[in-house]
Amino acid sequence: MTTATDTVSGRVAQAQTELTPTQLLAGIALVAALGFALVFLQAPMAHDSMHNFRHAAGVVCH
Repeated sequence: MTTATDTVSGRVAQAQTELTPTQLLAGIALVAALGFALVFLQAPMAHDSMHNFRHAAGVVCH
């Protein structure tokens, strides 16, 4: 249960006791992949790519 006095360090400590090492590694990998995509893929390139994918899949988006 969360309270008004929860802190980030408290939540991290709770996660370390409740999650398996595999779950922690998967979470860190997900955050790293999302960070990489946001920093290096850049929004316009990602938008154009998804736009073209939708058209190739036959989805009308206009």
